[in-house]
Amino acid sequence: MYEYDVVIIGGGTAGVVAGIQAGRAGAKCLLIEKSGILGGTITLAGVNFPGLFHAWGKQVIAGIGWELVSQCKKECREYLQDFSSIPNSHVEQQIRINPAIFAALCDEAIADAHVTLLLHSMIASVAPYKNGWQLTLCTKTGLLKTSANVLIDCTGDANAVSIAGFPLRVPTGCQPATLMSHASGYSADKVDIDSATKNYDNQVQQGKLKYTDAGWHSDCISMKRWLDLAGDNAGHITGINARDSKGKTILEVEARKSMLRLYRFLKTQRGLENLNIDSIASECGVRETATIIGKKTVTEDDYVSGRIWEDAVCYSFYPIDLHTADGTGLDCRPLAKGIVPTIPRGAMLPQDSKNLIAAGRCLSSDRLANSALRTQATCMATGQAAGAMAALAVQTGKDVEALCINEIHTLLKAHAAIVPNLP
Repeated sequence: MYEYDVVIIGGGTAGVVAGIQAGRAGAKCLLIEKSGILGGTITLAGVNFPGLFHAWGKQVIAGIGWELVSQCKKECREYLQDFSSIPNSHVEQQIRINPAIFAALCDEAIADAHVTLLLHSMIASVAPYKNGWQLTLCTKTGLLKTSANVLIDCTGDANAVSIAGFPLRVPTGCQPATLMSHASGYSADKVDIDSATKNYDNQVQQGKLKYTDAGWHSDCISMKRWLDLAGDNAGHITGINARDSKGKTILEVEARKSMLRLYRFLKTQRGLENLNIDSIASECGVRETATIIGKKTVTEDDYVSGRIWEDAVCYSFYPIDLHTADGTGLDCRPLAKGIVPTIPRGAMLPQDSKNLIAAGRCLSSDRLANSALRTQATCMATGQAAGAMAALAVQTGKDVEALCINEIHTLLKAHAAIVPNLP
């Protein structure tokens, strides 16, 4: 059996940063990723505009995630925008990056941190072992046994926490998912928008299209918006929880069915005869599945008030951003000026667990708080906090909950992270 100090399940925005942080802090780490590429939603789901790292003209999230994002811009000889002014909309401070270069930079940083990487593998079982965890992994050639003093769940769906036997908070209805795509072969100004809209409405009435195939609204279509976006983040796939393999399969198939029926319709419209779908993401972008039931839970009130938790490990900044399956399709509520929420360690620790950490969008939070803190910069920040806590737990022999917050902050700051000023 292979033994490690720290095992991280999931190589997305949280998992990559957790692995790099733990490895740089001296822990012997194993990073497990189900796909063939690191980077999660940035590389697999095509959401290559991570944010938000800044709030009210000031940087609030830095560290290893920011290092990777800014290095990616530098590699591509692209400039970061000016973050010193307060934008009209939060989307102006998201950062477009090249997903291919970002993935390669993740590979490089993981290797430099001496983290063992295992792609195309998933977790099969988790059981208590000595003072840590024993795991069974599913690889392409069979099952592999390994162990860890500390286990970090960065699956986004709390899969490792669930398999270990801890309960989850599963919403009765999840936020819609989105299949990112890019279309070309047309000029929007040469399309008869009114005619296309009327024809689209007719197809919906006949049950051949859904309004959400080409938009976020469930009761109308904006053809101009879809054409202007060229299909980028322009649709919703509703009514599916992709927490497990069955749900994930249903979602992926339904997303491509949605794309295909939309493509077939658009090709029949005047001005769109040469439309082409150049690419789709290899995975559907999932916004919500489940969260852990933590030793602490971030509520909407905690988030929008900017509560500074006594065990806060990082900041988070994004508006309440709940995608809905009805009406306008989005409930977006900007934070009051000057508010910068924090994330407590307790929200990353499943109730009654020891040396088990969850980082990323599955941390303990209610729906509205989670709709904001699920975003990539916060996932990176919680991933770095998880990696730091895991490395310190290994070094000290303490459970992660028993670690001194100041000690965690000291390690995080040594790796360029920004930590909250505690009350």
